[in-house]
Amino acid sequence: MSSDALHFDRDYPQLVGDRGLIEPAPRRVRGYFDGELVFDTIGARYVWEIQYYPQYYIPVSDVRMKCLEDEEHVQKLQFGSSRLYTLASSKRTLMSAARLYDTGPVTNYMRFEWDALDWFEEDEPIILHPRNPYVRVDTLRSHRHVKVELDGVVLANTRSSIILFETGLPTRYYIDRTDVDFSHLEPSKTESICPYKGVTSGYWSAKVGEAAHPDIAWAYDYPLREVGPIAGTIAFYNEKLDISIDDVRLPRPHTIFA
Repeated sequence: MSSDALHFDRDYPQLVGDRGLIEPAPRRVRGYFDGELVFDTIGARYVWEIQYYPQYYIPVSDVRMKCLEDEEHVQKLQFGSSRLYTLASSKRTLMSAARLYDTGPVTNYMRFEWDALDWFEEDEPIILHPRNPYVRVDTLRSHRHVKVELDGVVLANTRSSIILFETGLPTRYYIDRTDVDFSHLEPSKTESICPYKGVTSGYWSAKVGEAAHPDIAWAYDYPLREVGPIAGTIAFYNEKLDISIDDVRLPRPHTIFA
């Protein structure tokens, strides 16, 4: 097929991972509840309950069942029949925090509510949800000319950006603060979490004339080490303003994720 026959409404690769997909997870996975170990396994499975990212399902043989109490509540769900369990520690109990499947493709696997536990892959904490093994995140220093404008006002102008390529999301352009005009920007209290980049350290809203534009830029001052080069730089939402690369204005995508 010639390139002329291809047409995309986006300029980035889409996510891979169909709903219902089950894959092995080749890493040690542990979960703690109030500091007490609930499971320790090298036999976890990635299970895609939705398309965008998987959840971890844990073999029941690697779960410390003394931490759990059967609620005698049977449910039939996407992957089969399951029973709900309460999590208990010396400090508290948490209802319906886990479910054990009795039938289907994940028979004898437990699924835990993510926010109930502190999760670790090997010895590294993971946040928000498991990382999709089909997602790639790359940061590349570039001397392409990047200009950011909002209603005709230039907010950033640089020839030394860090371009972040993340599967399933628009390309992001991280810009040194010395190349950003903060005269139209005001700090925001917004915070977001990304399992690939970490926790944002700040957002900015913009005011141009009488128009207010909330949360158009963000920064990771202490990102995860895999994307260390973006530390302290500022990125702007392609979706909310105009970004030009080498004097060519990019189309505004529809997806909004930092």
